[in-house]
Amino acid sequence: MTDAMLVRRVLDGDPRAFTALVDRHAAACLRFATRMLGDRADAEDATQETLVRAYRALGRYEERESFRTWLFTILVNRCRTTAARRARRARLVTADEGALGTAAVGSGAAAAEWRAELERALGALEPDQREAFLLKHVEQLSYEEMAEVTGAGVSALKMRVKRACERLQLLLEGVRDVE
Repeated sequence: MTDAMLVRRVLDGDPRAFTALVDRHAAACLRFATRMLGDRADAEDATQETLVRAYRALGRYEERESFRTWLFTILVNRCRTTAARRARRARLVTADEGALGTAAVGSGAAAAEWRAELERALGALEPDQREAFLLKHVEQLSYEEMAEVTGAGVSALKMRVKRACERLQLLLEGVRDVE
C-alpha cells in the first residue's frame, strides 16, 4: 500500500493507517534528526513533534508530492527550531568539553572512536551544509526533493553538499580507518 493510500485511509477514519506510516518513516526521521542535532534526546523530541504535526496536517498533504518529502519538510523545520532553541540555551549554559574527552572507552573502542570523530566532524559543519549533506548522502533525497524540503534552490544545495564533503574530508584527514 502506498503512502498516499495510507494517508487517504487515515483521513477516512482509520488511525491504524497512520501507525503504518510511522512504522515506515520514523526510523529515517530519527536517523536524520540525530545526525542533524547531535543529541539523541533532542532528536527523539523533534521526531515525535514531527509525527504529531504531520498527523494534524494530513488534510493539507497533496498526493502529487512524495509523502516522505512532505514529512521531511516538517522534520527539517523541527530540527531548525530545536537547534535554534538549543543555541539560545547554550549562551546561558557552558558544556564541559573536558569531561567528554575523559570518558571511558569500552569494547569496540576503535569503531566507537571513528563514529565519534565522524559525529564531531558533522557537528563542525555549518548547519545548512550538515542539513544538505545528510539529506543527500544519508537520506538519499534527490536535489529536487531537497529543494522542496529546505526551500533552497538546487544549485545552492549542490554547492552546500560539495562544501560539506570538502570540509568533512579536511576534518577527517588523518583519522585512521577502522578495520
